Amino acid sequence: MLEGMSCMATMSKRPQSVHKWVATELGARIVGGTYRPGDYIPNETKLGEELGVSRTALREAFKTLTAKGLIESRPKLGTRIKERKQWNMFDSDVLEWFFQTDPSIEFYAALFEVRCVFEPAAAKLAAVSRTQEQIDAMATAYQKMENAKVGTDEVFSSDLEFHMSILDATNNDFIISLGKTIQTALAGIFLLSSSTEQEYVDALPGHKSIYLAIEKGDAVEAEQQMLQLLVESEKSVKDAVTS
Repeated sequence: MLEGMSCMATMSKRPQSVHKWVATELGARIVGGTYRPGDYIPNETKLGEELGVSRTALREAFKTLTAKGLIESRPKLGTRIKERKQWNMFDSDVLEWFFQTDPSIEFYAALFEVRCVFEPAAAKLAAVSRTQEQIDAMATAYQKMENAKVGTDEVFSSDLEFHMSILDATNNDFIISLGKTIQTALAGIFLLSSSTEQEYVDALPGHKSIYLAIEKGDAVEAEQQMLQLLVESEKSVKDAVTS
């Protein structure tokens, strides 16, 4: 299970850009539930003293969080957390902040709902749109999965590469862009679903079946195999989160 990152742990690792660090700190508090929708963030003076930063850094961070749909400034009232449905959930920073704060099973369920909408369709499209070069890239990514050592970054990086190679093989700019948008979420999911050696080994045949179906141009089989893989992956993630 992914470990949550405490506020103190985050504060101990400031990047060179102070306002980016502040945005990360506040963003994690928002998505993690420290500040809830409808709540007002402490005023600039209090927050600046707590974090040890200037008002300028805070205001720059607020601009970042506003652009991501997390907060809004209300004249004479302060800065309020916006409703969750207004957050930009596809933003890579927002997704990363979720994973820093040990997200709920509902968060993962929602992600899998999105994946079940577009990944089976992407596999189906890839089966009829792929080039030989893209098939070769898919084969290389799958081979990396087979060769990856459990417990290393190769496990989820090769899994991510494999899935991205399928999206690329659709030759559909919108699908490819959507995949790149949620890479952070996919990497987090793959890290969880392959948390044990047996789970990782068990998932390999499903990936190979998808690759082979796309290679032979069987769109229906590619779609079905991808959907089955997602069902099994969701179960692995649920087990990891609730264990």
